[in-house]
Amino acid sequence: MRNENSENNIERAGNKSEGSGQKPDGVEHITEYSEIKGRKVSITEIKPEYDLQLAELIRTNLKEYALDIPGTVYFDDNLNHLSDFYLADPKKRHYFIVTDDSDKVIGGIGLAEIDFIEDGAELQKLYLDNEVKGAGFSYKLMKLVEDKAHELGYKRIYLETHDNLVPAIHLYEKCGYKEIDKPEAVVHATMNRFFLKEIGE
Repeated sequence: MRNENSENNIERAGNKSEGSGQKPDGVEHITEYSEIKGRKVSITEIKPEYDLQLAELIRTNLKEYALDIPGTVYFDDNLNHLSDFYLADPKKRHYFIVTDDSDKVIGGIGLAEIDFIEDGAELQKLYLDNEVKGAGFSYKLMKLVEDKAHELGYKRIYLETHDNLVPAIHLYEKCGYKEIDKPEAVVHATMNRFFLKEIGE
């Protein structure tokens, strides 16, 4: 028997301040309800009110893997305001926020356009709170972002990571990403592992 809060239980949820199921540009907010380790969680599009929580989650994860150093996302100028970037061009970018029933940000994953891989998007900022790691939820987030990339017209997904992030590298390989040589256009100089996946037409 499927749980009511399984990954197929999707509810359209509008911005409460707008009083409808659509943003001004006509793109609907969609909240998907799921469970991690018996806890109900929501997956929705990034919103400004989640920016600081998300930034803290990212910094905490990077510190744990000794990557709170220059040349990583940790020192990105816009890390405290990621919604500004992802909401600026929803036809090319998207970021999924995962929250628990207390509205705490416990995860996220995103994608954005890149100009050095034809028809390619970059998978960006996959992070989970320690409390929900180890339950396989990263695979669900990978599927969500790949489906979104396909919806936006991308044919391949690129990502960059680091040797320290062993669990992430294992995840990417299990999801079918193939390691490639370092592209010349890499922005985060500390990253030293690079992957690509074809997602088709």
